[in-house]
Amino acid sequence: MSASAASREARPSTRRSGRRVTNPWAYCASLGFWAGLFWGTIRWLLYTFKFTTVLPAFLVDPFFRRSFLVTGWGHALGIASFIAFSIFAAYLYKLLLGRFRGPWAGLVYGLLWWTLLFLAFGPLVGMTDPVTRIGWNTIFTEISLSIVWGLFIGYSIAFEFTDEASREPRKED
Repeated sequence: MSASAASREARPSTRRSGRRVTNPWAYCASLGFWAGLFWGTIRWLLYTFKFTTVLPAFLVDPFFRRSFLVTGWGHALGIASFIAFSIFAAYLYKLLLGRFRGPWAGLVYGLLWWTLLFLAFGPLVGMTDPVTRIGWNTIFTEISLSIVWGLFIGYSIAFEFTDEASREPRKED
């Protein structure tokens, strides 16, 4: 038997076994897109209803004039930038924390991103005001949103890639 024939037999075939094998990179891109669209829209609604004072486009605030970011196109740019950020965050989660099961890693992941964006780099580069100036309503809203966003990404990846055995068809004995 040749080496290529042996490697073909060692590789699981999705056609012969009937199993669906998820491409992790395509899954993370799709998950990041939907997480960004859904939670970015929620961020926009929370800003519109004045639960938070942080602009929906805060991720691109250092690159655009604030007068543009408060317009409808600026809000659309904010959702689009949150989608791109969420795709990046989903890839990063898969690389660093993809082996963890359950919701806890995703919850901590969202809290870590809030810490980086609102305590560390955000005020430093001008994305956000310091937390001492943004108010308690904004702090609680943004922490809550970051946690559920991280939970959404983390638990979706954990469920998809660590729960493969439960999707296997039962073998009849």
